[in-house]
Amino acid sequence: MKEALINLSYLVASVLFIICFKQLAHPRTAVRGNQIGALGMLLCIVATLFDRNIVDFQVILAGLVVGSALGAIFALKVRMTAMPQMVALLNGFGGGASTLVAGAALVETGMTSQTLLTQMTVSTAASGLVGAVTFWGSLVAYLKLEEFIISGNPVQFRGQHLVNLLIGLVALALGAWLVIDPSRFSTYWYLVLVSSVLGVLLVIPIGGADMPVVISLLNSYSGIAAACTGFVIDNNGLIIAGSLVGASGIILSQIMCKAMNRSLANVLFGGVGTVSASSKSRADDIYAGKVKSTTAEEVAMLLDSARQVMIVPGYGMAVAQAQHPVHDLTNLLESRGIKVLFAIHPVAGRMPGHMNVLLAEADIPYEKLLEMEQANALMPETDISIVLGANDVVNPVARTDPKSPIAGMPIIDVDKSRTVVIIKRSLSPGFAGIPNPLFTADNALMFFSDGKKAILDLIRAIKEG
Repeated sequence: MKEALINLSYLVASVLFIICFKQLAHPRTAVRGNQIGALGMLLCIVATLFDRNIVDFQVILAGLVVGSALGAIFALKVRMTAMPQMVALLNGFGGGASTLVAGAALVETGMTSQTLLTQMTVSTAASGLVGAVTFWGSLVAYLKLEEFIISGNPVQFRGQHLVNLLIGLVALALGAWLVIDPSRFSTYWYLVLVSSVLGVLLVIPIGGADMPVVISLLNSYSGIAAACTGFVIDNNGLIIAGSLVGASGIILSQIMCKAMNRSLANVLFGGVGTVSASSKSRADDIYAGKVKSTTAEEVAMLLDSARQVMIVPGYGMAVAQAQHPVHDLTNLLESRGIKVLFAIHPVAGRMPGHMNVLLAEADIPYEKLLEMEQANALMPETDISIVLGANDVVNPVARTDPKSPIAGMPIIDVDKSRTVVIIKRSLSPGFAGIPNPLFTADNALMFFSDGKKAILDLIRAIKEG
């Protein structure tokens, strides 16, 4: 009877998880979906605690208190611009936890039992390999996004792919050895060590332009590691939750790769993001004497005769924390009869939905946020496009230069609007590390300023005009 109730609890939790994913698909229902998912996870935890007495409940309670306190601090302190880093860390913690739990279960079972089931040893090896790759890969992703120790640019060396292949084969060999002879517990920790090196080497060559895809993929890895650990400890709730996370992460990674018109292999091994000397010299040739700068007053005069304005947010808006001034600008323009819309590129920012989250925080109505295809259809009838801190996602080179690192990547066609105002602090390249000829287009004006200051100056100029 007890086992049936536990499995029923896991089944109900799995249904709640599926509803959660469905709700998370739209910003309007995302908060409710998050709450439903949390309820499902609470149900899983309670069922597991009643099912097993692995440690004293006082120890579990102490861990719950400490973990909740740390989670609350992180939730309150983390900057919106640092949310991708936080997601990367959480992915890593999930992978690390799976690795440790699987290892502990292996040691405990091996010391109390004469034989280990093949299912357990295979799952343990998979959990150790994927979990270690997830933990160290996520840690490298965090450091690259923060640019704390490791640069956000790709870190590459000769023969890198061959080295990764050899290390991967060694990890698989150690996993096979563990399955054949599970009594040697040290084999598992050798597997974890080798997989940790592999996790570092797999992520360091990936540039900032591809980091949203990598974070999504690492999220998938954390789910796969959790599902494997679920098989190790025979926990149906963990298997279900891990499988859902793993599958959704892979699907999201594929969607984002499609949005960038790149294969997953190209993302993992392409190394987009290096600013080479040739790129700098090409930038000098492209920009020299051709850039037309503007001021807040001039842009305000242009807006006086505009009927439709399209705002294209990018990571620069997040860095400048300009989303709230953007909300004020939107209200001001609409009070003057100007239609304001937002063009959202699928990979703008540093994680999936980054721009949507920032604009939702500033209470921008969801109906104004257009997907790339919708926005591009309206560009020819848009009077002014305001590019706020975006670069690669509006770079026309993606359409015109087949040798470019972003060749074929769908972009927001701001160059097809009547006038483009690019708000940017300098002519520095985006994550892809290449110059942007949009800055010298006949219908383009460069408004050199911090994003937040530029919007505030623009609001002031409109009111004074």
